[in-house]
Amino acid sequence: MSGSGEPDRHQFSQPFGARPLRPYVITRGRARATRNTVGVETLLIAPDPTRELPVTASREERALVRMCGRLLSLVEAAAHLDLPVSLVSVLASDLIDAGYLTARSGAPRQAAPDSQLLQEVLHGLRGIR
Repeated sequence: MSGSGEPDRHQFSQPFGARPLRPYVITRGRARATRNTVGVETLLIAPDPTRELPVTASREERALVRMCGRLLSLVEAAAHLDLPVSLVSVLASDLIDAGYLTARSGAPRQAAPDSQLLQEVLHGLRGIR
């Protein structure tokens, strides 16, 4: 890890497919997250980034907690770790359950624009041609 809280780039420098560990080893055999509320747009943050992880934590879990010292989306974390989003979703879900990460969902449903309004905008844009 560098002094800025970012993981070392060489730590995950090997392309995902060239790594010796397969995804099911990293997730301890699980293919699905324990929470179905963790999506690609979910924002993750470590409430206490200095809190020590157990010695059994993987280097991917440690890197994820370090990265989430500041607000970061799940998909951004997956890109930084060079791991599939589904795999990082499993890791993040475990860390949320253990209290090492906090999840914040995206925009509330009420804040999303009305689908009728979007249809009218789409028709208007098509009419510009």
